Amino acid sequence: MLIRSLTLTLLLAIAGPLFAADNDSPIAGDMGRARPLIVIAQSTVDPVWVSLKKSLEDPANKKGVTDRNIKVYTILNMSGQLDGKDMGQQDTMALLRSLKLGAGAYPKVFLVGKDGETKLSASGDEAKAVDLKKIFDTIDAMPMAEKEAAAAAQAPVAAEPEPAKGAKNAKPTKPAKPTKPPEMPDD
Repeated sequence: MLIRSLTLTLLLAIAGPLFAADNDSPIAGDMGRARPLIVIAQSTVDPVWVSLKKSLEDPANKKGVTDRNIKVYTILNMSGQLDGKDMGQQDTMALLRSLKLGAGAYPKVFLVGKDGETKLSASGDEAKAVDLKKIFDTIDAMPMAEKEAAAAAQAPVAAEPEPAKGAKNAKPTKPAKPTKPPEMPDD
């Protein structure tokens, strides 16, 4: 019994950190639900961030951002934010680790799809060419976005079932209440 307990304890001690290291990134929780847009810049006055921020604040673009399920992560001067709200230092560092950034010029812009793969990546001078239109075009070209658009177009088309021939124009009836499950007899 003692050997089993020690073996189980040792196994949990070794395997625990391995499982914990897999999903410590804040974007792991968005997988399948949202598309993270990550902007990394040296300062808050970086021209790439300023132009993206200005276009994100435009009311016409806000609708496009919400329709496409975009969450905006910013890391400016090693301080992280998610949609304008501060993230903790641990979450910021976990986000940077999950991106596996190599050496390169700042600013950096990443668009991650709902499947967790990086769909758009630009750094340095390339990042200056990234605007919200390019991000929207990239998302609209994704297969998942096409499925969502098709599903949204089909949803309003659904109509009420037609009444059978000879049926009167009466209100539709409610479905019957489910019956109670049988009770166990007392012994």
